[in-house]
Amino acid sequence: MKKFTSAALALCLASPAFAQDEVAVETRQGPPPIGETVFDGDWVSIGIGAAYSPSYDGSDDYVVSVLPIVQGSFGGVDINPRPGGLALDFIPDTETGPNFDLGVTARIRRNRAGRIEDAVVASLGELETAIEVGPTAGVSFPGLLNPYDSLSFNVDARWDVAGAHDGMVIDPSVTYFTPLSRGAIASLTLGAEYVDDSYADYYFTIDAADSVTSGLPQFSADSGFTKASATILLGFDLDGDATNGGLSLVGIGGYSRMLGDAKRTPFTSLRGDADQFFIAAGIGYTF
Repeated sequence: MKKFTSAALALCLASPAFAQDEVAVETRQGPPPIGETVFDGDWVSIGIGAAYSPSYDGSDDYVVSVLPIVQGSFGGVDINPRPGGLALDFIPDTETGPNFDLGVTARIRRNRAGRIEDAVVASLGELETAIEVGPTAGVSFPGLLNPYDSLSFNVDARWDVAGAHDGMVIDPSVTYFTPLSRGAIASLTLGAEYVDDSYADYYFTIDAADSVTSGLPQFSADSGFTKASATILLGFDLDGDATNGGLSLVGIGGYSRMLGDAKRTPFTSLRGDADQFFIAAGIGYTF
């Protein structure tokens, strides 16, 4: 669920699309050229936001979380945000595209590792924090419906290296991005999450001992898709010109639906809700 909260937040704070083109109303002569921008060469965007989201995947209790964000580019290597982590892209983009992404990604996963609001679920104790690492790849196509928009496809594959769930997670996503003006953007992201048996067993299975402790029925979870999601975001530069850096604001809203054994597990079906919502807002500075 939080996956799209963090990624969308940093995207709005400083989208590289602004570095490539000026967001302006087209004339018959085409869009005017753009001069120097803060995104020429190395740049960094730092920010902080707050999200209101389920306390664990499948929960119907909601908590507020603080989201620090870092995004940028150094020496031709792009640093992109991920929920609880980041991704490095080693392939430079061009203005005409298609553009390809290839690199590594890492994230910290604290699902049911703290702040469990449901007393029955909390009776089973907190889970360990997972650290997931793996490759990321994608492709984007600029200039589809206007000179400044883009359609991007991305896949992250990560494995837990901290000995928590000891499993694999695959996150495919597709994003449509378009500027609304020189200082405002909008984006729609559709995503999903696929997990292996180890992940599913760790987060969704209830064995005999857990059943006795919590009173929940036994349940055995297997690999499969755990959720599908949609996220809409809006970003605004406070001086109306995103190309010169400075302060930006963002608002995000999202919905996801738990699927498969992640939906059928008593953690969701009896103690939570398959429908998951979140909202987030943040502020960032680019230089």
